[in-house]
Amino acid sequence: MKVLHLSTSDLEGGAARAAYRLHEGLQEINLSSQMLVRAKSSCDRTVIAEKSLKSKLGPILSNLPLRSYPKRDRTLFSLQWSWDAIAPRVAQLNPDVLNLHWVSNGYLQIETLAKLNKPLVWTLQDMWAFTGGCHYSQDCDRYTDSCGKCPQLHSNKNRDLSRQVWRRKTRAWKNLNLTIVAPSSWMAKCAHSSSLFRSRPIEVIPFGLDTEKYKPVNPSIARDLLNLPQDKQLVLFGALAATSDRRKGFDLLLPALQKLGESGWQDRFEIAVFGASQPENPVELGMRTHYLGHFQDDLMLALAYSAADVMIVPSIQESFGQTASEAMACGTPVVAFDATGLSDIVDHQQNGYLAKPFEVEDLARGITRVLEDSSRHQKLSTLAREKAEREFTLERQARRYQSVYADILERCNARDSPTWLQGRSNLVETPTR
Repeated sequence: MKVLHLSTSDLEGGAARAAYRLHEGLQEINLSSQMLVRAKSSCDRTVIAEKSLKSKLGPILSNLPLRSYPKRDRTLFSLQWSWDAIAPRVAQLNPDVLNLHWVSNGYLQIETLAKLNKPLVWTLQDMWAFTGGCHYSQDCDRYTDSCGKCPQLHSNKNRDLSRQVWRRKTRAWKNLNLTIVAPSSWMAKCAHSSSLFRSRPIEVIPFGLDTEKYKPVNPSIARDLLNLPQDKQLVLFGALAATSDRRKGFDLLLPALQKLGESGWQDRFEIAVFGASQPENPVELGMRTHYLGHFQDDLMLALAYSAADVMIVPSIQESFGQTASEAMACGTPVVAFDATGLSDIVDHQQNGYLAKPFEVEDLARGITRVLEDSSRHQKLSTLAREKAEREFTLERQARRYQSVYADILERCNARDSPTWLQGRSNLVETPTR
């Protein structure tokens, strides 16, 4: 069985790392796996960079129509209308199964999927696959119908750009041999409620990680290497653009930390932030804050998680929440809101704390609940690591994907067999692969 993964990148960003980890996991169970990407950062020979001019111009051209919406939110919105060179490369590599990951931002034209002529598995890194262009719908549910009047475009017209993108997807994807894989039950529920995917088969398979890289490190050693204090409890918060992406929940974490600072906790713990450098005018968090900058290396991330006493993931929407599973693999309890993908990772008061969405007071309560009792903290830490080893290993993820691929190929082979065709002789059209 030959699997080819399509992803905008192999290592840049959480979605890319999730795709690459699956690729690694499949190789570890001796499955033939390759990646086709636009931006290659690794030295992996099984990752192939698509370097055509079309690929380079894709991000620039694909977003040009957004200029018609000058008042739109500055959140990511992908149209995927510019051409690409993916179909010829896929034909050349000739995989048995194509696994799509994060393929937006000008990498893969919507209409290209129908030209690939392969069974497709789509791993939902966000909501873009079933919306009219947004990557997270926020409070909007128009993707359950036909989009239009898009709040992120600040549009009051039904036939706006989001409706056009939705229509293109509807037309281009209606006959695809497509299976959806969601990393969380929340994402599966959203996909199932969408007008584009409600009739598609949907599997739930959590993202995996290397539990030999993400494992507990002596906190004293980790703090020494990161130049963090030894005599304080440490609260860790991190994400790409940690303090600037509203979806990551910093505006909810901030008042929670300030409340703790006002109630006397400022002398007991300090804050560490990765994914962001110290701003010129830092926000007052109520206690000393250490900005660790951007980490690209798994080992450095494992050190940061191990150095912390608790990891805070206050995201409003997450397809999964890899920082939470990574922290737990390092034996660090996680505090998050009981919402979206994070509800599948954290078990309330077993390996962390799930606060009521999106209550600042309960988020603060969760932090103190984890930190205030050392014996409870030790139990949470132990159970966090145990869950990661039980549910989030690369091998477990790879085996489950292998089963999905095998079922798809078995159905394709059965459909193409003479016996199957005889049984379907009353149909007007002959089934095609």
